[in-house]
Amino acid sequence: MYRRLSSIFILSVGLLSVGNVFSSEIISVGSNNETDKVYLGGSVIPYKEITLSAQMPGRIEFLAGNEGDSFEMGSLLVTLSDEDLMAKRKSAVAHYDQAVAGLQNSQVQYNRELWSPQSENATQMPGMGMPGMFDQMFTKQMGDSMGYGDTDVQRQADLYNQSSSVNQAKSGVKSALSAINEIDAKIRDTRSIAPFKGTIIKKMVEVGDTVQPGMPLISYANMDYIRIRTAIPVRLVSALKVGDTVSAYLDAEGRMIPAKVAQIYPLANNSKHTVTVKFDLPIGTRGVPGMYAEVAIPTKNKPISSIIIPRTSILKHMGSLPSVLVMNNNNVAELHVIRLGKKVDGGKSYTVLSGLKPGDRIVDHPPKGWKPGNPIK
Repeated sequence: MYRRLSSIFILSVGLLSVGNVFSSEIISVGSNNETDKVYLGGSVIPYKEITLSAQMPGRIEFLAGNEGDSFEMGSLLVTLSDEDLMAKRKSAVAHYDQAVAGLQNSQVQYNRELWSPQSENATQMPGMGMPGMFDQMFTKQMGDSMGYGDTDVQRQADLYNQSSSVNQAKSGVKSALSAINEIDAKIRDTRSIAPFKGTIIKKMVEVGDTVQPGMPLISYANMDYIRIRTAIPVRLVSALKVGDTVSAYLDAEGRMIPAKVAQIYPLANNSKHTVTVKFDLPIGTRGVPGMYAEVAIPTKNKPISSIIIPRTSILKHMGSLPSVLVMNNNNVAELHVIRLGKKVDGGKSYTVLSGLKPGDRIVDHPPKGWKPGNPIK
């Protein structure tokens, strides 16, 4: 025998009541025209949040503060030990000094070869008491007339050799300087600097802890104003656009406050068929990250078809994910995770935003301790 309560079609299968203990009952859910707003749950998040991680192995030497402490942009937040890197830097600076000295010596040798070639000095005739440059010109001409024509070739070879020595010394200086810059970059990685004005919201380490690259150190967030992040069914996202204002409810405020649509994600969750949307709250709104919040999503003043199920059919054994038992074509119960909307009928029923469709048969008063495969009597 069927009986209909509001939008719920109920098929009685021997409902028994003994005191406050009820036997299970199979009901067939239907749809109902809902109002022009749907209330969805979400969570409060900071405007901007990052996690600072270790870039180098080492020991924590300094932590700027505890959870709740605020800092300006550029403040030093975490420092790792850098004794090993400082020792390597001193060694790299010594190699750089040696390279610079070698470059200076090469340049001196090149200048000496340029102004006083060794090849011409070797072919000068003894006893010429003339000035050096005139003596070189005179003896060069005499040497050429006497068969010493390879003097210029020898001089060019000597100049090229000294020039190569200068270039090699310059390369050595650049290599030594690069080694110093590399070590300096690693030393900078031992310090975590605040990238913006914000607050420490979570510490993962303490002074003295040993960390490895990639380990999280602290969570840092901009708390100047807060946001609400919620997952909205795809069929309701079309009613929103960036810049729209909706109503939101926070327990800390105890009243409805305006919330502005700040971001609509471009992709939908392929398993839950929802889109993540962020809402900006007014500056000064009381609230902390992680707090529960509700957002009223408009439906463009067009009634939408919603599914309503009794509160007694909802399972809460999976933590924060509500679920129901749905009977399949073989009359075997299956567990379906659902997304709830607002309360109706004085809190005795809930609207279902996703997870069920009209005509599904669910179990009201599901038996305690039910496991997949157990029959429903």
